[in-house]
Amino acid sequence: MSNPAGDELPTTRIRLDIAYDGTDFSGWARQPGERTVQGQIEAVLATILRRHPPYPTLVVAGRTDAGVHAVGQVAHLDLTDDQCRALLRRRHGKGKPKPVPTLADEIVHRLRGILNSQPDIMILGASVPPPGFDSRFSAIWRRYEYRLADSSALHDPLQRVRTTWHHASLDLESMDAAAATLVGLHDFAAYCKRRPGATTIRTLQDFRWRRDGDGLLIASLKADAFCHSMVRALVGATVAVGEGKLAGSRLVDLRIDRARTSEFAVMPARGLTLIQVGYPADAELALRAAETRARRELPEE
Repeated sequence: MSNPAGDELPTTRIRLDIAYDGTDFSGWARQPGERTVQGQIEAVLATILRRHPPYPTLVVAGRTDAGVHAVGQVAHLDLTDDQCRALLRRRHGKGKPKPVPTLADEIVHRLRGILNSQPDIMILGASVPPPGFDSRFSAIWRRYEYRLADSSALHDPLQRVRTTWHHASLDLESMDAAAATLVGLHDFAAYCKRRPGATTIRTLQDFRWRRDGDGLLIASLKADAFCHSMVRALVGATVAVGEGKLAGSRLVDLRIDRARTSEFAVMPARGLTLIQVGYPADAELALRAAETRARRELPEE
């Protein structure tokens, strides 16, 4: 068994791929007295491993806010040797032994069995990742989509929990052009809620708008990482451009000023979904994790 986390006990790292409807969650991160995605999954893990403490905790690729959804969330946990043996213990039925499952298969089976009563969480899969894998620090990008139905689009009631409805018609071309001006390595303090000790320097790798077949406006954003509320703020700024309330060139000015503003509104959470998390080649996972832990520094512009 490997010990990727450097704990006193030998551990095996497990990657979980997770989807959830964020409507009834107070975000990803565990909070006392609140229903959260992390809290629910960790409670199930504690139930499964109740005779084999210490119970594992989850490290996630991207902590989503209250109401935000995910179809491609990634998290990891570390299991002790004793926990691995308990999960892989051969089960018997009708006098004949059943095939011994893989550790990953057994974790998925056990988690899904209990989470069946919570249809807004789904464990999509599990695996034993390559050495050096860290769901948060090894990631090289995260991709989100924001769904917005303006007055020109179909307002589908079946999609209301993951789509924001907007009262006015929006100019797609001006929104897309404004989004492109923000791409690159910058300090996005104007578009983030500051957290003590946390950097607001990010590389926004892609930001674009399109309409689908029903006229729905979809923003796609990809970055090495996003700071708190950054995606919804960037979307809100471009929506203000699409409404004609803000000049497209103003978005860069706001970024350079590095100060929060009331010139645009941060968009509601329900339209936002974490789509996918990207990782480098297996041999580069540990190096990427070490590099990400180092504080980003912004080169001179």
